[in-house]
Amino acid sequence: MAAVTILNDLFFGFSEGGGLKISWSTNKLSCGFPSPAQNDTENKIDLFRKLIKHPSTTFFCIVEGDSMKNVGISDGDIAIIDKSLEPVDGKIAMAYLDGEFTLKRIRVDRKTKTVWLVAENEKYKPIEVTPDNEQFLIWGILIHVIKSF
Repeated sequence: MAAVTILNDLFFGFSEGGGLKISWSTNKLSCGFPSPAQNDTENKIDLFRKLIKHPSTTFFCIVEGDSMKNVGISDGDIAIIDKSLEPVDGKIAMAYLDGEFTLKRIRVDRKTKTVWLVAENEKYKPIEVTPDNEQFLIWGILIHVIKSF
C-alpha cells in the first residue's frame, strides 16, 4: 500500500493573511507551436493563496510509492490535502486504513453500499473497506500535487 508522509512544518510560518510571493509571467505557456514574442510583464503571485482555499484544514504530504502513477502522481511528489472537502465517489483521498495512510481514489458502489479505495496503477488491486477493517477514515481530499522534474 503506498504511503504518504505528513509534513506538519511545511507551511514555513505562512499565515492566512500572508504568503510567499513569487515572480510570474502573465503570458500563457504554449505546449503547441511557439507564439511570437509578447511583452513579458512580470507580476507577483501568492502561491499559498492560489493553491490553498481553506488554510486551517489544509496540509502537505510527501507521496511514497507508485500506486497513483496513472494519474501523474509519483513517488516524492508533494500532495496538498484539504480536510474540509467532502469525500465523494471519484475523488482522490488520503485515507487512514488499519494503521496506515494511503492515497487512493474513492469508489462507492451504491447498489451494495461498498466503499473501495482504488489505485491508479494496474499493479495494485482495489481495496474493499469492510467491517473487518479495524480503522477507516477519509483524512482529506487531494486538491493539488506539486512535482519536480
